[in-house]
Amino acid sequence: MSRKAIIVGAGHNGLVAACYLAKAGCQVEVLEAGDRPGGGARTDERLPGYRFDMHSVAHNIINMTSIPRELDLKGAGLSYHQMDPFMVAVRADGKRVRFYRSLEKTLESIAGYDPEEAETYAQFMRLAMPLVKLVMPAIRGDTNPFKAYPPLIPELIKALRLEGGPLNLARDLLSPYESLLKRRLKSDLTRGPVSAYAAHGSLGPNVPGAAFFTFWQAAFHLYGQWHAIGGSEALVKALVCRLETLGGKVRCQAPVARIEHRAGQVRAVVLENGERLETAAVITAMHPRTALLDLLEPPLTGKIVKEVAALRTSNVVQGLVHVAVDRLPPYPDIRPEDYLGMQSFVDNLDEMTQGFIQAEAGYLPDPLPLYAFTNSSSDPSLTDTPGHHTVYLACPSTPARLKKGGLAGWDGPLKEVFLEQSLAGLEARAPGFRDTIRGAAAFTPLEMEKLSRWPLGHPMYLDLSLDQLGLFRPTRSLANHRTPVAGLYLSGAGTAPVGGIAGTPGKKAAMALLKDWKII
Repeated sequence: MSRKAIIVGAGHNGLVAACYLAKAGCQVEVLEAGDRPGGGARTDERLPGYRFDMHSVAHNIINMTSIPRELDLKGAGLSYHQMDPFMVAVRADGKRVRFYRSLEKTLESIAGYDPEEAETYAQFMRLAMPLVKLVMPAIRGDTNPFKAYPPLIPELIKALRLEGGPLNLARDLLSPYESLLKRRLKSDLTRGPVSAYAAHGSLGPNVPGAAFFTFWQAAFHLYGQWHAIGGSEALVKALVCRLETLGGKVRCQAPVARIEHRAGQVRAVVLENGERLETAAVITAMHPRTALLDLLEPPLTGKIVKEVAALRTSNVVQGLVHVAVDRLPPYPDIRPEDYLGMQSFVDNLDEMTQGFIQAEAGYLPDPLPLYAFTNSSSDPSLTDTPGHHTVYLACPSTPARLKKGGLAGWDGPLKEVFLEQSLAGLEARAPGFRDTIRGAAAFTPLEMEKLSRWPLGHPMYLDLSLDQLGLFRPTRSLANHRTPVAGLYLSGAGTAPVGGIAGTPGKKAAMALLKDWKII
């Protein structure tokens, strides 16, 4: 007998979950409130003839997992181009430090300015690599930890030896990455750009327990950084294609009003138009608070309500400016390869720290910490005009709620201020950049919330703090993707093990359902 499941939310995690269920022979329907699938992996024509990623611009974690292979996403049309170097520091003083997948090439670039700095970076990566390898079974969603972890014991011993013991390792993991980088790296030559990538987690350098985001720098050396040809949405299109070949379907513009349950068991999903879809299994790929506190009918009661209500999201998100240009940014002393990855304009760590402090308080940072991606340099399909390009300009420390006006304040003059300051920041690194502009559009937290239904425009839904990661995401009792309501499962960026373009939360939610149905 065919089992029927409904997925609420067609971001990449919802689609991954749907694909695994359909692959196991289940009848699957995905409901999406928006006009098309995608979520944080959407790619839109923001300016006529120019297509931009709406949030995720590079895929790292999902390419560390078995998901693309297990779902044969290559066979569904997905292809990637490696971003190597994955980052170049475009400093105001003219120095250009390049970070390659090859650690050796990276050290050569750093040593060109400071051999001692190169050695401190090498030591930091030698420490970070074992730690990254240790968390990979959890990131990949390995189902058998007893099989996955014993081979990694030598990596743990290596990390402890390099740290000088468990107490030093605990100190580094629990510390803010501001203090970690100041202990581990010699100067802002490397501290600045490393903090720029660490800031993708939307946690500032001064936040205790955020240090692992700088250790994650080693993941780019170990596994690479990747751009999906056609934009981030190419992943979504491949997942939809695979789902349809497996017999599943996606239904857009189908916002859910409530999820009904009775006697502790899911019974139906009801759309905002009143349509009722009976089902015994639902996977939600959205904010856990929305799924458990807003949609359930009757509402949940008890301790779980307090736990979910207490989930935290900071006031800091990534603000974007999409720029259409007739040629790539004219950075002085640049190489063609430098356009493949991230171009960091963060010259010093303290500037990044202050940016997060100001944003958390509701102010637009001054100056803006910025970085850029120019994926059209390796992917001409992003523009209609040969030789033209897209520039994805980002500030990782953008306030969601403004001191004056809250989230709605982004409808005021500050949107133009943000746009102008961002363009000025890139012009300062690439004199003559303004002359290349054919159009520019800011993408603010308010617009992110409206487009993707992300509270405060936060694509991760919840902070990636230590108490909301892995076995604690979103809470300890919900980290196995099951809920107090039988047949209701949680997925999405706010569930275990982590946010970002991982796919693991989708796979794990599907595996939990299939296990409960005794299909696996």
